[in-house]
Amino acid sequence: MDQPIAATNHQIRLARRPVGLPVRADWSFTDEPVAPPEEGGVLVKTLALSLDPAMRGWMNEGKSYIAPVGIGEVMRAGGIGAVVVSTSAKFAVGDRVTGSLGVQEYARFGAGQLAKAALAKIDLRVGTLTQWLNVLGMPGMTAYFGLMDVGQPKAGETIVVSGAAGAVGQTVGQLAKIKGCRAVGIAGGPAKCEWVVKELGFDACIDYKAGPVKDGLKANCPNGVDVYFDNVGGEILDTVLTRINRKARIVICGAISQYNNTDAVKGPANYLSLLVNRARMEGIVVFDYTDRFGPVIAELAGYLREGRMKSREDVVSGIETFPETLLRLFRGENFGKLVLQVAQA
Repeated sequence: MDQPIAATNHQIRLARRPVGLPVRADWSFTDEPVAPPEEGGVLVKTLALSLDPAMRGWMNEGKSYIAPVGIGEVMRAGGIGAVVVSTSAKFAVGDRVTGSLGVQEYARFGAGQLAKAALAKIDLRVGTLTQWLNVLGMPGMTAYFGLMDVGQPKAGETIVVSGAAGAVGQTVGQLAKIKGCRAVGIAGGPAKCEWVVKELGFDACIDYKAGPVKDGLKANCPNGVDVYFDNVGGEILDTVLTRINRKARIVICGAISQYNNTDAVKGPANYLSLLVNRARMEGIVVFDYTDRFGPVIAELAGYLREGRMKSREDVVSGIETFPETLLRLFRGENFGKLVLQVAQA
């Protein structure tokens, strides 16, 4: 039987299914001794966790692209960690790794769990720890495959992206510019819009808090919209559908405006625009592309190194702050990729 090592693992588990915005009572806070891994496995100390809008969907019961988090289970989360014990030939003590670590201070994997957790070594010479949770991580992969594979942009086209100051949106717009497109963002507040234009190099950014999005689209997309990368759903999706061009591509990445609804999700009322314009709407789930991550990480790392792409992270410290920090996503309070720092690297 495994013997505990000298550490306590603080964990946050799903206590019940949230109704609307999650509250602190939806979580349970547990401690357990940290045990060494079984033969062929590893023990990882969590350094930082990625907080993403998709986490809200994982809390719900029902069929989706991934099984829901079970009641009583450690909350699912991707993260970066350091290998502290290894009996695996694939990993050495001290390796920095990325994978599904969960909201806990230590993640223990048996040999048969390494692949399921998508545990992989990362090189901090290629990018910083937080960049590995942003442009070089799942948000960056989502942005790349959503735009390039689903959106299929062509040089000279107009690309609109909602949530432009968030994790996925910031990379979508910068990548669109690199590929020779016109990039128009949608974000909330003058500070975010100014950053999107002046720092990220978008051609324009529409502040949805300052006035009707339809007016902003009319002013900044005079030739219509060829690709719309949707992170928010709801009214903004409906509005963009009124401005799309023939053969436009609508990339459905997320619908953060809908995740905490207590009634039915609001679908697009203007969907007949797809028919009129012979356009298509398609979803992007990043897990479908894991076998292609390597070359894309190298490409995006090159853009970061050359200064052609920037990566902004919003870092909050302390695993105990997880319930409140997660809510920042749904209130639009995060500026850049939201990261929860659990321990020092």
